[in-house]
Amino acid sequence: MTVTQEAPAIGSVELYQQVQQYYARQMQLLDSGRVEEWAQTFTADGVFAANAHPEPTVGREAIAKVAGQVVADYNERRIQRRHWLGMVNIERQEGGSVFARCYALVFETPHGGQAYVKASTTCEDELVHEGGEWLVKHRLITRDDLI
Repeated sequence: MTVTQEAPAIGSVELYQQVQQYYARQMQLLDSGRVEEWAQTFTADGVFAANAHPEPTVGREAIAKVAGQVVADYNERRIQRRHWLGMVNIERQEGGSVFARCYALVFETPHGGQAYVKASTTCEDELVHEGGEWLVKHRLITRDDLI
């Protein structure tokens, strides 16, 4: 995603639009199986944590590897997965990062079948502005059924 070199001010329409566009691009990369590109939306030392996993995944390479395994599994089972993010709230943090919290629904559609909601979650991200784009430094996914 190409954005201005300097991040816009918190509370600005431009910042909110950039974060919304970032999430749209990021989720579409993952849902289309473009795992390497999706992993590039994290910082090199990015963290992906979830209450459904015993340990967080750390670093772009590890994040790409785990996501690749998940995508391969869905492909083998002929299931299309879609992420729908909404109710995005953003807050500027000390040092210039942004804390973003949103609701995320995960839909699955088996080949020839009916779509259904697989999971209802919250997504909490620390976003940093590096090289003219937003990247996830730390993500925490919390599944509602596990809290």
